[in-house]
Amino acid sequence: MSFPGKTLLTSLVSIALFALIFALQCVAQDEEVALFDSNGKPVAYVSMREDAATIYIWSGRPVAYLKSSHSTGFSVYGFNGKHLGWFVKGVLRDHDGDAACGVRDVVNLPQLEPLKPLKQLKPIRAIPEIEPIRPIFTREWSSTPCGLLLVEGAE
Repeated sequence: MSFPGKTLLTSLVSIALFALIFALQCVAQDEEVALFDSNGKPVAYVSMREDAATIYIWSGRPVAYLKSSHSTGFSVYGFNGKHLGWFVKGVLRDHDGDAACGVRDVVNLPQLEPLKPLKQLKPIRAIPEIEPIRPIFTREWSSTPCGLLLVEGAE
């Protein structure tokens, strides 16, 4: 025996469940900020869902994290303890002060972001190096591509 209300209730529950999952995915996406290279290609992203802001290369590998800097912005440290640069006003800068990558708003012609694979587990952080003296920031792009700079922080 089938009840007309049962089918309607099942449909409403399915729709509500779908809406909840969709809303959670939207919130999760809002907590991840893509980093684009000088060509506008997304190469990494900063995830702010964990206890600290972690930088993942697009494959899902965690390579670095942000740490409040004694100057403005954040220092970027690899999980191996190496200081990689600074993240200030949406731009990740190397030790020469050149831009390695930046958020969507600071790059020219950013490309669409492909789907992200699952994140890998974060390694244990090594003891961080002392932050070097911050250089004067330039208006140039770094000769070291963003992905290469970030991978230097992996174990």
